[in-house]
Amino acid sequence: MDSAMVARRSQHTLWHWATPQAESVLATRDLGAILRFHRAVHGMNQSELGKLLGYDKTYISLLELGKRSLDDIGSRRHIAEALRLPPHIVGVTDPADTDHRAMLQFGESTVRLAEIARQSGHASEAVAELWPLVARLEARMEDGHTERDVLHLLARARVGLGVALGNVLPEERLSTAARWTAKSIDIARYFGEPAFTSYVLRMHGNELRKARLHGAAVDRLQHAAAIAPHHEAKAAVLPLLARAAGALRNQPLFDEAMQETNRLLEETEHTSLFNPYALHEIRLRGLMATGRTDIAVQLVEQGSPVPTTTVAPQWRVIELITVAQVRLAADDCGGAAQSLHTAVEEAVRQRLPHQLQRIVRAAHRRLPEIREVADHALDRIRQELAA
Repeated sequence: MDSAMVARRSQHTLWHWATPQAESVLATRDLGAILRFHRAVHGMNQSELGKLLGYDKTYISLLELGKRSLDDIGSRRHIAEALRLPPHIVGVTDPADTDHRAMLQFGESTVRLAEIARQSGHASEAVAELWPLVARLEARMEDGHTERDVLHLLARARVGLGVALGNVLPEERLSTAARWTAKSIDIARYFGEPAFTSYVLRMHGNELRKARLHGAAVDRLQHAAAIAPHHEAKAAVLPLLARAAGALRNQPLFDEAMQETNRLLEETEHTSLFNPYALHEIRLRGLMATGRTDIAVQLVEQGSPVPTTTVAPQWRVIELITVAQVRLAADDCGGAAQSLHTAVEEAVRQRLPHQLQRIVRAAHRRLPEIREVADHALDRIRQELAA
């Protein structure tokens, strides 16, 4: 096998370092086991591995059998570079290894803080933090650094970036958000971890819904619900599935998802999405979409549930707009105007163009002044994005 063939085969099998099997092999720090695993993954014999590393077949055999040790740091660093592994895997602790660990720690912190920023109504700041991280991780992957922890971090960073973009982009550009979340699906499926795959699919499914790809959204979200390994994971999916089913005007699926959600409310810890307040908005929107406006009006007249946990600021805007739509359906223009006026102020403050577009559609001809204010605010955000 010539060096070009080895390089091409290596490119096709880079992710094998990210498998659970590879993780257990690498954790041993056993150079012989690592070399054997590399050969098995790449379909190489000892002569071919020796050519890649600059050693003869006999020496490779001795290393694999543990009959010869490799004690000098230079040789171990050379093997790490050739096999595209972090130096510490083969017992080298140097600046490159420190950089790798620091990058992972920084990346984990960035993803976590970006999610806090997004949930606090600062999605633009989340995008600003995540974009450089994703670019750095993707560059590492292209260079062949495909360790499991790097790929896991990259998948979560891509999802976080896509979801944050879904908050700050107008509707006509929301497909960009869905494309970023989609980039994590292959990594998630490769890992084969049900909880992580369910997480990626539900976040991607929700961005598809926002991009008005409702059929695809329902498909991803049903898959996410089907593989959710526990109540908490399923509770995270069901509200999003209900929203997508409502948008698709699939009444049986919407009702089924809401019923199961109600059951889990008594069994599962409440989150920023999985709580009575957020589910009230989802129920209202789904009822309107499936032709049951009278029930939605009754629910609005009863008032919104008191939040049982911290709710993301954007949910207040989302709920105000939906309530206004219900009030307009009941010919309560005064109540609708009051809700939309507050929603415009909050959507501008939080920079939520998608919600401003919902306000424009809700106000339409019946509340022209509010529509005009929302239109102007939306234009300003579009101009800023274009710049």
